[in-house]
Amino acid sequence: MFLDKDDEGILAGEQGQTRQQMLELLVALGKVFGAERLVPIRSAQVSGASYKTIGEYGLQWLNSLDAKAVVPAVLNPIGMPRERWQEMGVNEDFAQKQRAVVAAYERLGISLECTCTPYYLRETHFGDHLAWSESSAVSYANSVIGARTNREGGPGALAAALVGKTPCYGLHLEQNRKPQVIVRVQADTRNWSIADYGALGYYAGKLVGNRIPFFSGINPDKDQLKGLGAAMAATGAVALYHVEGVTPEAVKTPFDLTGLDTVVVESAEIRKLFKEIPVEAVAVGCPHCSPAELEEIARLLKGKLVTMPFYVFAAQGVIDKNQRTVDSIEKSGARVFADTCMVVSPVMEQYESIMVNSGKALAYVPDMCAAVARIGTIEECIRVGTE
Repeated sequence: MFLDKDDEGILAGEQGQTRQQMLELLVALGKVFGAERLVPIRSAQVSGASYKTIGEYGLQWLNSLDAKAVVPAVLNPIGMPRERWQEMGVNEDFAQKQRAVVAAYERLGISLECTCTPYYLRETHFGDHLAWSESSAVSYANSVIGARTNREGGPGALAAALVGKTPCYGLHLEQNRKPQVIVRVQADTRNWSIADYGALGYYAGKLVGNRIPFFSGINPDKDQLKGLGAAMAATGAVALYHVEGVTPEAVKTPFDLTGLDTVVVESAEIRKLFKEIPVEAVAVGCPHCSPAELEEIARLLKGKLVTMPFYVFAAQGVIDKNQRTVDSIEKSGARVFADTCMVVSPVMEQYESIMVNSGKALAYVPDMCAAVARIGTIEECIRVGTE
């Protein structure tokens, strides 16, 4: 692997032991995947932020590091809201450990915007090289924005943040971004919701695995693309997808689809996922809600009162810029929480059944929360949560 003089200096310990160890990790990853060089990154997004997922040993490792991020870097969602953890019902013991994890990352220069939607907070451009780790964020960056990132592990993303570079392999290379399978949707999608696209992603992810799909027959907006990609990353290992006439590379690049396998998805297969079962709580915002999603929730909840725990999750930066909308939502008794989500918070483990509006949550809630998950549109979530 080619290393420049700055890289060689880091490996020689000129910038401290931690940065030396981080570059050694990146070089090792690069050699495993055949990278010829490192590439500078514009930003990093670091997973392994909830104490629920990293535990005591992960915290000890973070506290052993001594360096500062050299590029803008944010955290993935943590296990609780930093400011409203008591209101959410987080116990003091977990809160103390979670605060220690946050403090460790803050000491390393990682911004405490704990979100799976960093693209709402910092502008990211077509062609930007990134080191993002959260699967839905990786999918959105690659597919909807046209940026370049592999799905980094937590340590790899943190190493990239502290060094400012990542190994140039995989989806950083143009030749690795071409479609590998065609998904032809045969359904009337004109009135499809985010939940419908999440269900499509849930189903399609199982069919395509880790291949790069090229979709035809759909015309999703950006929030629907977010739901589609997040679900495929959860049930498959899809870090990049293309939608005919919609996503930037599908528009800019005349892909040769000759000889690719074709998978056909019909409406009936998607509708099977929408099962009506009793639920104990409603949770939306996985991935975190956009401003448009918050506005829709506020509109649908206006004049209503929730009759069960109703959680809405969004990035703190999005909440701050849409406070009046958030206040309107909370008049119903629903709660809008930052920093966390239903997947990584221990609070959600108290429920045996949870209604969600995302394919990603449909995939993760059973394993991460030990609860039955029911998917529905946001209208259906609000009807169930207020009836």
